[in-house]
Order: sequence, then structure tokens, then C-alpha cells
Amino acid sequence: MVREDESQANAGLEEASQRLEGRLPEQTLRWAVATYAPRLAFATAFGPEGLVLLDLIARHRLKVDIFTLDTGLFFSETYTLWRHLESRYGFKIRAVRPVLTVEEQADLHGDALWARDPDRCCEIRKGDPLDHALRGHAAWITAIRRDQTRDRASAQVVEWDRHHGLVKVNPLLSWSSNEVWSYLRDHDVPTNPLHAKGYPSIGCWPCTSAVRAGEDPRAGRWRGRVKTECGLHARPAPKQQPLPTFSLARPKGA
Repeated sequence: MVREDESQANAGLEEASQRLEGRLPEQTLRWAVATYAPRLAFATAFGPEGLVLLDLIARHRLKVDIFTLDTGLFFSETYTLWRHLESRYGFKIRAVRPVLTVEEQADLHGDALWARDPDRCCEIRKGDPLDHALRGHAAWITAIRRDQTRDRASAQVVEWDRHHGLVKVNPLLSWSSNEVWSYLRDHDVPTNPLHAKGYPSIGCWPCTSAVRAGEDPRAGRWRGRVKTECGLHARPAPKQQPLPTFSLARPKGA
């Protein structure tokens, strides 16, 4: 039987999600800040969608804890873009790193774990660090879109993240790739130069390859495997994780 406070919390999230569906991303971001700041985080991997949200957060001077999961396996172009973004926007993008360095992981699990067990590698280098980074937060913002993968197709603008035990806010869910790139061009937002070289989706260098004409945009991620997600947005929920009781603010414009 669902407890009354859990039912009310669920209903509150559903109501907020319905109200924000179809709204501009900046309206959703403002609602999230009004409702959850300062316990509000944004995890970016510097993909096109994340860059849209970074630009909006900076443009509207929103108080959000911004971090990236630095796996130690980024392309050099990604590290260069990271530094460029900090210089452009005038704020630090916090690095959240795994407990193990790449070398320590190799000593413990063998060389090139990503080639033998990519799910385990993603858990060590992304999943566990994200769990740690989100502790103490009430909500986190992501840059996912519904049309990216099957796992993301049913996502809601505001939803309960049972794995982390907090609220998840997805401002760009209904956007298309064309809308994302139009925004980036219109606002002259710096992007990863690898995109122009056939890399529509960029992750760690061992597990990312260029995409050929006619392929799915994520075909270059973990090529040759069924895997299309690092697991951050499709991880199994722990058993009996309750919803908290909280209020939903309704700022102007939301």
C-alpha cells in the first residue's frame, strides 16, 4: 500500500511535469531553481544539449551546482572545450572523478576494462561518482531528449529518480536535434570540434567512434554492442526507496 505522503509527492511531481511540458527550457530551469536551489545540480558531459543548458544557466544567472563526470578518458578536444566554457562564462565547472585513476583501475581489474566489461567500467568511472556527487541534493538537471534512446522515450520533464532518491528535471525532453543545433548556432555557443568530424555523440575515447552516413547518431557509442547508454539514465532502482515529502513552488512564468 502506498503511503499518503508518497502519493502526494508523486502527484506533485506529475502536476509539475504536466504544467512544464512544452514550456521553454529556461522556464523549467527557473522553476527548478525556485523550487530546489541551493540543493540543485546539473551534470554535463559537454554534449550539444548540455551546452544549451549551460548557456541558459549562464545567460539567466541561475544558481545551479554545475559539474562534469571526469572519467579521465575524455578526448583532448573535450578537455579543451571544458576550459573554453569556463573562460567564456566566468564560472567553474566542478570535476567529479572516480576513486580509481585509469591506471589504478587497470591494476585492479586488468587493462582496457571498457573493452571486456563496459558496463562495469561505466559504473566505476561514471555511475559511482555520480552517486557521490548527488548526495545532499534535492534535485538534478539533465540534458536528455526523448528521441535519443528507447530508455529516454518515456521520461517526464519532472520525475522521481528512484536510484538516487531525488527529483530529476529534464528541460530539453521535447526538443529535436535540429532545435538544439539551431540554438547553438544562434547564440554562438562553442561546441566540440569532433562533432564536425562525424561524432554526433561523444563520450570516453575508447568507446566512441565516428558515425557513418545513414547510421543512428549513437551508433558510434560502444560500437558493435547492444549497449547504447552509460547507465546513468537507465539504472535499476533499489527496493523500497520512498518518495520524500516536499512542496512545489510555482514561480512566475512557470
